[in-house]
Amino acid sequence: MNPTSYLEANKDRFISELLDLLRIPSVSADPAFSNDVLRAADYLAQKLRDAGADNVEICPTAGYPIIYGEKIIDSASPTVLVYGHYDVQPADPYELWHSPPFEPVIKENKIYARGACDDKGQLYMHIKAFELMMQQNQLPCNLKFMLEGEEEIGSNNLDIFVQQNKARLQADVIVISDTGIIANDVPSITSGLRGMSYVEVEVTGPNRDLHSGLYGGAVANPINVLCQMIASLHDENNHITIPGFYDNVQELTAEERAEMAKAPFNVEDYKSALQLGDVHGEAGYSTMERNSIRPTLDVNGIWGGYTGEGAKTVIASKAFAKISMRLVPNQTSEEITEKFKKHFTAIAPKSVTVQVKPHHGGEPVVTPTNSIAYQAASRAFEQTFGKKPIPVRSGGSIPIVAMFKSELGIDTVLMGFGLDSDAIHSPNEHYGIFNFLKGIETIPYFYKFYAEMSKSK
Repeated sequence: MNPTSYLEANKDRFISELLDLLRIPSVSADPAFSNDVLRAADYLAQKLRDAGADNVEICPTAGYPIIYGEKIIDSASPTVLVYGHYDVQPADPYELWHSPPFEPVIKENKIYARGACDDKGQLYMHIKAFELMMQQNQLPCNLKFMLEGEEEIGSNNLDIFVQQNKARLQADVIVISDTGIIANDVPSITSGLRGMSYVEVEVTGPNRDLHSGLYGGAVANPINVLCQMIASLHDENNHITIPGFYDNVQELTAEERAEMAKAPFNVEDYKSALQLGDVHGEAGYSTMERNSIRPTLDVNGIWGGYTGEGAKTVIASKAFAKISMRLVPNQTSEEITEKFKKHFTAIAPKSVTVQVKPHHGGEPVVTPTNSIAYQAASRAFEQTFGKKPIPVRSGGSIPIVAMFKSELGIDTVLMGFGLDSDAIHSPNEHYGIFNFLKGIETIPYFYKFYAEMSKSK
């Protein structure tokens, strides 16, 4: 197998096609972009057909469609199911982008656009790697593709689709590229993901907005109360104060923590890249541990009252916040959501009422590093990077990994090529051209080694 010759001859076209995909503002969270989400689905379905996939179908759901395609070369060969998502996060705040988020530009060998890394760039690597193998007549195993348009809003309809299509989706392993590597010269494979509980809270005081002079000091201000309640959710050691929150947390052994610490990390570079005066987090744990093996609670948005130009002296009737909790093995989203709801309601003063609205959740997962799929991925990275990849646990969440295991009985290998500096979910998201092309080069080797190792087991 030699993917580099076809890749070199076609790399400009591959990049151009990705730019076309990035121009489609497929924001699933905002109904104003619904037609664009559908356009992205149409675009990818056609690119799958062009690459050589059979039975390509845009499958309707109660929300946005799921694209399915396949190439079955031999029933005796192993089957890999490729998952990716074509929807993207909202681009707000637009004013912080250096260039329009849906008008991709290339600067310093990086593609700047919303979705460049998460997940259009990484998803598209798989379609182009598939095209490469088809053109070189070197597809060593069966492939199935399942691309969804609701990952950024909780994959609300994916589990229904999976339950209804178990026979069609049967495979030996699932491969996902929606994670990253430590650095372009330090390859890594994600071996664990945190789960998530996401809630929205509403604190209500008076039955209408009030004049802050006439009522200030006599009526509870919901914004003040909400801030106090949120502040109380951590103690002086940044330990989460919700009763029972840590009851089921899986503690790693000293040996496991020492192994994690071998991954290269420079705290001064970390602070410099984020322009931080110092790091922050739970006492007793390193920065790398805080953002991977420890649970967290963060406010993702808070609002209420008057935020327009000038001044308006008002005590708001309501205040709101969106809060996410990242979970680690042995915690469950249902358990943590219920504990948060019970605690947050209990700590509210009688002067306000509180509502907690659960949004979506996902379960933590640890993927086996001794599986054939992981070992094949490791060999593939070593083939193209010249170094054996380091297994790392990611702080992010991909809830569907646990769902795939429970519904299909299939493990996942997480072959991501992004970088922590790619600013996913933020203004000026970008994806390195090196990473995009390196992914297309590496993925065919994964299939090659996986097929070889599966047949020899």
